[in-house]
Amino acid sequence: MSRQRKVALVGNPNAGKSALFNALTGARQKIANYPGVTVERKSGRMVLPTGEPVEMTDLPGAYALDPTSPDEEVTSKVIRGQFVGEAEPDALVVVLDASNLEQHLVFAQEVIALGKPTVVALNMVDLAERDGLVLDPTILEEELGVRVVPTVAVRRRGLAELAEALAQAETRHPGPGQTALGLTERRVAAHAMAEGAILSESKRHRLHARLDRLLLHPWVGPLILFALLFVVFQAVFAWATPFADALEAAVGWLTGVVLEIVPPSLARDLLTDGILAGVGSVVVFLPQIIILFAFILAMEASGYMARAAFLMDRMMAGVGLSGRSFIPLLSSFACAIPGIMATRSIADPRDRLTTILIAPLMTCSARLPVYAVIIAAFIPQRTVGLGIGLQGLVLFGLYVIGIVGAMLAALVLRRSLTKGAASGFIMELPKYQLPRLRDLAIGLWQRAWIFLRRAGTIIFTVTVVLWILLNFPRAEPGQDQVDASIAGHLANGLAVVVRPIGFNRDIALSLIPAMAAREVAVSSLATSYAVSNDDENAQAMALTDRLKASWSLPTALAFLAWFVFAPQCMSTIAVTRRETNGWKWPAFMLAYLFGLAYIFAGITYWSAVALGL
Repeated sequence: MSRQRKVALVGNPNAGKSALFNALTGARQKIANYPGVTVERKSGRMVLPTGEPVEMTDLPGAYALDPTSPDEEVTSKVIRGQFVGEAEPDALVVVLDASNLEQHLVFAQEVIALGKPTVVALNMVDLAERDGLVLDPTILEEELGVRVVPTVAVRRRGLAELAEALAQAETRHPGPGQTALGLTERRVAAHAMAEGAILSESKRHRLHARLDRLLLHPWVGPLILFALLFVVFQAVFAWATPFADALEAAVGWLTGVVLEIVPPSLARDLLTDGILAGVGSVVVFLPQIIILFAFILAMEASGYMARAAFLMDRMMAGVGLSGRSFIPLLSSFACAIPGIMATRSIADPRDRLTTILIAPLMTCSARLPVYAVIIAAFIPQRTVGLGIGLQGLVLFGLYVIGIVGAMLAALVLRRSLTKGAASGFIMELPKYQLPRLRDLAIGLWQRAWIFLRRAGTIIFTVTVVLWILLNFPRAEPGQDQVDASIAGHLANGLAVVVRPIGFNRDIALSLIPAMAAREVAVSSLATSYAVSNDDENAQAMALTDRLKASWSLPTALAFLAWFVFAPQCMSTIAVTRRETNGWKWPAFMLAYLFGLAYIFAGITYWSAVALGL
């Protein structure tokens, strides 16, 4: 009795393979894992028009036969008959997404060039037609040299034609040199084939294609990206100022009310110097957080964020990384914790470790209150030409410094501790679409709630604990309360270490609780200055005014430089330990980031002093 023939479904991720596999095999399926790996194996049985039963396998999605992930490695080995315990398929069905034809044809050419009996399923043609794109499969047949069958798997359209073509598929002998086509040549050929197969397209589809040509241009695209980011940081200050001022006035008014109606006591001091001064000084930056995330969520929903990843791929390749690292690093602008967890999608272990180690250099939203309060206190609110605000320009510069620092750190790491070649990068580009206001509103509410919850839990708790440490033991008459307190003794000890880089006792005190959450640095400063000042009018002053009276400009600039490089909160360190299975790399992260923070804060301070700022 002859062996039952095997057919394998192959294609890029999101080509609709699983839907086609389910439609062809129905309930006649088995699911297991490939031997020795955690990659899922799905196989089923279908019957050809000739009555011959065949075993069909749904292979994991892949972008190339030169694997860069466990999924792609399984697919490559199974197709080539190199996977131990898995029979080589007798025929292949290459599944293409008709609405994203050019990208999927790159991989299709590589598979067809193997010479196995192959049929192409031009899937999801209904979605392509809905988007205004009509294709001619016969033109693709002529170019690819194999049968091309239009299908709509979810509606079972084209299944009979596909089964008939599969029964008639024969071994194909590729022409001279065809198997040697490189990635660049395949991309050029895929573009020509896709263009030639288009019978008609709507204005909307042509507009999307033109947008891609502009936004993904190797020189114009990055300029547009950085210009967009520049606008974002200008808006963070320009648009948020009225709302932040209103919140600050509300906190000041509430402080005044408490001072007026509550008799002098430690309880009143806790309310004014601790809770209102500490937590209130952070909450006033909620408008900046909302505006920043409004832009980020809009770019994600519109489909632009994935294109930004492609633009960054070339720059990141220069430091030994790929565009796969861009999404985790981009997530780190919100918070390094989900950014580090997102590195699980990076197959190369050296790429993944490098991305984890540099993720804290991305300027997370927790740093924004720190930057905002220092910039508002020391950078004049004026324009520098063409309506560009100086404060927004400085904020943009801090984000750029963090990005450049991360890239340089990656370059050093990839040439030393995580040495290795950069891996390739391909991802699906989503369609352009207008963001839905409801989805944006839900996303912004979630971000605002996370920020306020941190203010009401972590920041509140740390602020109250710090207030207690600042108020006990009580100072003798004429003695500064902060110097007499437990916290003051700790800060005076640390101040010896950080004084050479321009930091005073109050800054030293803020660095310790900031390891719980970066925003706590702001509340710590506010609480410290409130406790050390007995004047009720001064207690109601804004933190920015207190900083102006207490710090020099070189000290303020050094403080900003410190927070560009300083390690993230302890939660980030804990996640790093979990993702790297030990304390070796978290300890290294702490050491090198604290070292960078100290060195660059010092360079900033000494340079500013030398320039007479």
